[in-house]
Amino acid sequence: MKNNNLIACHDCDRLYRLPAIQDGMTAVCSRCGAILAKPKRNSLDRTLALAIAGLILLLMANSFPFLGFKVQGQVRDTLLLTGIRQFYIEGMAGLAGLVFFTTILAPLIQFVALIYVLLPLTVHRRAPGMFHVFRLLRQIQPWSMMEVFMVGVLISIVKLAKMAEIIPNVAVFCFMALIFVMAACLSSLDPHEVWEHWEQS
Repeated sequence: MKNNNLIACHDCDRLYRLPAIQDGMTAVCSRCGAILAKPKRNSLDRTLALAIAGLILLLMANSFPFLGFKVQGQVRDTLLLTGIRQFYIEGMAGLAGLVFFTTILAPLIQFVALIYVLLPLTVHRRAPGMFHVFRLLRQIQPWSMMEVFMVGVLISIVKLAKMAEIIPNVAVFCFMALIFVMAACLSSLDPHEVWEHWEQS
Protein backbone atom coordinates (compact mmCIF):
# COMPACT_ATOMS: atom_id res chain seq x y z
CA MET A 1 0.00 0.00 0.00
CA LYS A 2 1.42 3.38 -1.03
CA ASN A 3 0.87 6.56 0.94
CA ASN A 4 -0.02 9.86 -0.65
CA ASN A 5 3.19 11.41 -1.92
CA LEU A 6 4.32 14.02 -4.39
CA ILE A 7 6.16 12.64 -7.39
CA ALA A 8 7.52 14.08 -10.63
CA CYS A 9 7.28 12.22 -13.92
CA HIS A 10 10.75 11.04 -14.94
CA ASP A 11 10.09 11.95 -18.60
CA CYS A 12 8.10 15.21 -18.66
CA ASP A 13 8.53 16.48 -15.04
CA ARG A 14 4.81 16.89 -14.41
CA LEU A 15 4.03 16.75 -10.69
CA TYR A 16 1.49 14.35 -9.22
CA ARG A 17 0.24 13.55 -5.74
CA LEU A 18 -0.19 9.81 -5.96
CA PRO A 19 -3.07 8.13 -4.15
CA ALA A 20 -2.72 4.72 -2.54
CA ILE A 21 -1.68 2.15 -5.17
CA GLN A 22 -2.27 -1.55 -4.66
CA ASP A 23 0.41 -4.12 -5.49
CA GLY A 24 0.18 -5.10 -9.14
CA MET A 25 -1.34 -1.77 -10.22
CA THR A 26 0.50 0.88 -12.25
CA ALA A 27 0.33 4.68 -12.07
CA VAL A 28 0.87 6.29 -15.49
CA CYS A 29 1.55 9.92 -16.42
CA SER A 30 -1.51 11.43 -18.11
CA ARG A 31 0.68 13.75 -20.18
CA CYS A 32 3.33 11.44 -21.69
CA GLY A 33 2.26 7.95 -20.63
CA ALA A 34 5.42 7.17 -18.65
CA ILE A 35 5.18 4.85 -15.66
CA LEU A 36 5.13 6.81 -12.40
CA ALA A 37 4.93 3.93 -9.94
CA LYS A 38 4.44 0.18 -10.10
CA PRO A 39 4.41 -1.38 -6.62
CA LYS A 40 5.88 -4.87 -6.30
CA ARG A 41 5.15 -7.29 -3.48
CA ASN A 42 8.07 -7.78 -1.04
CA SER A 43 10.32 -5.78 -3.35
CA LEU A 44 13.05 -4.99 -0.81
CA ASP A 45 13.35 -8.47 0.68
CA ARG A 46 13.29 -10.18 -2.71
CA THR A 47 15.80 -7.77 -4.25
CA LEU A 48 18.13 -8.08 -1.26
CA ALA A 49 18.02 -11.90 -1.39
CA LEU A 50 18.74 -11.87 -5.15
CA ALA A 51 21.57 -9.36 -4.69
CA ILE A 52 23.26 -11.57 -2.08
CA ALA A 53 22.82 -14.63 -4.31
CA GLY A 54 24.20 -12.67 -7.28
CA LEU A 55 27.26 -11.55 -5.33
CA ILE A 56 27.99 -15.15 -4.32
CA LEU A 57 27.60 -16.33 -7.93
CA LEU A 58 29.86 -13.53 -9.18
CA LEU A 59 32.59 -14.48 -6.71
CA MET A 60 32.28 -18.15 -7.69
CA ALA A 61 32.38 -17.32 -11.41
CA ASN A 62 35.69 -15.53 -10.87
CA SER A 63 37.20 -18.09 -8.48
CA PHE A 64 36.64 -21.39 -10.29
CA PRO A 65 37.83 -22.48 -13.77
CA PHE A 66 35.64 -21.14 -16.57
CA LEU A 67 36.42 -23.37 -19.56
CA GLY A 68 38.75 -26.28 -20.17
CA PHE A 69 40.44 -26.92 -23.52
CA LYS A 70 41.47 -30.52 -24.21
CA VAL A 71 44.04 -30.90 -26.99
CA GLN A 72 45.94 -34.16 -27.60
CA GLY A 73 44.99 -35.50 -24.19
CA GLN A 74 46.14 -32.38 -22.32
CA VAL A 75 43.58 -30.19 -20.56
CA ARG A 76 44.15 -26.51 -19.95
CA ASP A 77 41.74 -24.66 -17.67
CA THR A 78 41.05 -20.95 -18.05
CA LEU A 79 39.54 -18.42 -15.67
CA LEU A 80 37.06 -15.67 -16.47
CA LEU A 81 39.90 -13.15 -16.20
CA THR A 82 42.13 -15.09 -18.61
CA GLY A 83 40.64 -13.53 -21.73
CA ILE A 84 40.80 -10.03 -20.24
CA ARG A 85 44.43 -10.58 -19.31
CA GLN A 86 45.17 -11.83 -22.84
CA PHE A 87 43.65 -8.69 -24.37
CA TYR A 88 45.93 -6.58 -22.17
CA ILE A 89 49.04 -8.61 -23.04
CA GLU A 90 48.33 -8.21 -26.76
CA GLY A 91 48.22 -4.43 -26.42
CA MET A 92 44.45 -3.97 -26.34
CA ALA A 93 44.30 -2.34 -22.91
CA GLY A 94 41.19 -0.32 -23.75
CA LEU A 95 39.24 -3.41 -24.79
CA ALA A 96 40.50 -5.32 -21.75
CA GLY A 97 39.36 -2.50 -19.47
CA LEU A 98 35.94 -2.32 -21.14
CA VAL A 99 35.34 -6.08 -20.85
CA PHE A 100 36.51 -6.05 -17.23
CA PHE A 101 34.23 -3.14 -16.36
CA THR A 102 31.09 -4.42 -18.10
CA THR A 103 31.33 -8.08 -17.06
CA ILE A 104 32.93 -7.96 -13.60
CA LEU A 105 33.23 -4.51 -12.06
CA ALA A 106 29.80 -3.11 -12.99
CA PRO A 107 27.87 -6.17 -11.70
CA LEU A 108 30.01 -6.18 -8.54
CA ILE A 109 29.25 -2.50 -7.88
CA GLN A 110 25.54 -3.09 -8.45
CA PHE A 111 25.28 -6.02 -6.05
CA VAL A 112 27.36 -4.32 -3.34
CA ALA A 113 25.39 -1.08 -3.73
CA LEU A 114 22.05 -2.90 -3.47
CA ILE A 115 23.13 -4.76 -0.34
CA TYR A 116 24.53 -1.55 1.18
CA VAL A 117 21.27 0.34 0.60
CA LEU A 118 18.68 -2.37 1.24
CA LEU A 119 20.12 -4.30 4.19
CA PRO A 120 19.87 -1.39 6.68
CA LEU A 121 16.34 -0.55 5.42
CA THR A 122 15.13 -4.04 6.31
CA VAL A 123 15.94 -3.27 9.97
CA HIS A 124 14.58 0.32 9.71
CA ARG A 125 17.96 2.02 9.50
CA ARG A 126 19.56 4.33 6.94
CA ALA A 127 22.92 3.64 5.36
CA PRO A 128 25.22 6.69 5.33
CA GLY A 129 25.32 8.29 1.89
CA MET A 130 22.65 5.97 0.52
CA PHE A 131 21.40 8.72 -1.83
CA HIS A 132 24.73 8.84 -3.67
CA VAL A 133 25.07 5.04 -3.68
CA PHE A 134 21.55 4.55 -5.05
CA ARG A 135 22.10 7.14 -7.78
CA LEU A 136 25.38 5.43 -8.71
CA LEU A 137 23.50 2.15 -8.91
CA ARG A 138 20.97 3.60 -11.36
CA GLN A 139 23.71 5.23 -13.47
CA ILE A 140 25.88 2.14 -13.75
CA GLN A 141 23.00 -0.24 -14.50
CA PRO A 142 23.18 0.11 -18.34
CA TRP A 143 26.89 -0.79 -18.28
CA SER A 144 26.34 -4.31 -16.98
CA MET A 145 26.61 -6.46 -20.12
CA MET A 146 27.22 -10.00 -18.93
CA GLU A 147 24.78 -11.43 -21.47
CA VAL A 148 26.76 -9.84 -24.33
CA PHE A 149 29.94 -11.42 -22.97
CA MET A 150 28.19 -14.80 -22.72
CA VAL A 151 27.08 -14.59 -26.35
CA GLY A 152 30.70 -13.91 -27.33
CA VAL A 153 31.83 -16.93 -25.31
CA LEU A 154 29.28 -19.19 -27.02
CA ILE A 155 30.38 -17.98 -30.47
CA SER A 156 34.02 -18.67 -29.55
CA ILE A 157 33.11 -22.17 -28.34
CA VAL A 158 31.45 -22.95 -31.67
CA LYS A 159 34.50 -21.75 -33.60
CA LEU A 160 37.00 -23.60 -31.39
CA ALA A 161 35.02 -26.85 -31.26
CA LYS A 162 36.85 -28.16 -34.36
CA MET A 163 40.28 -27.44 -32.87
CA ALA A 164 39.84 -28.74 -29.33
CA GLU A 165 37.34 -30.35 -26.99
CA ILE A 166 35.67 -27.64 -24.92
CA ILE A 167 34.92 -28.61 -21.32
CA PRO A 168 32.54 -26.27 -19.43
CA ASN A 169 33.52 -25.86 -15.81
CA VAL A 170 31.80 -24.61 -12.66
CA ALA A 171 32.29 -20.92 -13.43
CA VAL A 172 30.37 -21.17 -16.71
CA PHE A 173 27.22 -22.39 -14.96
CA CYS A 174 27.67 -19.79 -12.21
CA PHE A 175 27.99 -17.07 -14.83
CA MET A 176 24.90 -18.26 -16.71
CA ALA A 177 22.89 -18.32 -13.48
CA LEU A 178 24.28 -14.90 -12.63
CA ILE A 179 22.77 -13.39 -15.79
CA PHE A 180 19.27 -14.52 -14.78
CA VAL A 181 19.75 -13.50 -11.14
CA MET A 182 20.87 -10.01 -12.19
CA ALA A 183 17.83 -9.58 -14.45
CA ALA A 184 15.47 -10.78 -11.71
CA CYS A 185 17.17 -8.57 -9.13
CA LEU A 186 16.81 -5.37 -11.16
CA SER A 187 13.25 -6.14 -12.26
CA SER A 188 12.11 -6.76 -8.67
CA LEU A 189 13.57 -3.47 -7.38
CA ASP A 190 10.99 -0.76 -6.66
CA PRO A 191 12.83 2.59 -6.22
CA HIS A 192 9.73 4.25 -4.74
CA GLU A 193 9.56 1.66 -1.99
CA VAL A 194 13.22 2.29 -1.22
CA TRP A 195 12.54 5.99 -0.60
CA GLU A 196 9.39 5.25 1.39
CA HIS A 197 11.33 2.93 3.70
CA TRP A 198 14.00 5.62 4.00
CA GLU A 199 11.40 8.15 5.16
CA GLN A 200 10.00 5.69 7.71
CA SER A 201 13.43 4.77 9.13
